[in-house]
Amino acid sequence: MVIYNVTCNMASHLEEEWLEWIREHIAHVLGTGLFKDAKLTRVLVEEQDGASTFSIQYKAISRETLETYYSNHAEALRKAGLDKWGNNVLSFRTELDVLDEYTVHTNLN
Repeated sequence: MVIYNVTCNMASHLEEEWLEWIREHIAHVLGTGLFKDAKLTRVLVEEQDGASTFSIQYKAISRETLETYYSNHAEALRKAGLDKWGNNVLSFRTELDVLDEYTVHTNLN
């Protein structure tokens, strides 16, 4: 399984508006039908300039579906972000190959 990770950094005053926008954007990415799910997380780091950093992790159905996403959808979806935010939000993308997954089930009674 492959995780398509997008890390975004912005000035903290943009955070509230960006979070509203990214939640819609995630819905559009998932709407392609090429990902199983997504997680939106805050990166827990204190930036010297007070900036905010977030990570969106999209779990691809397969390597092939991620390639289909790149070929058929990525350019338009990236352009939407650039058109909206320009250089105010800096993003970089990484691919993560999931080797193992572990889950702990606890009885909280």
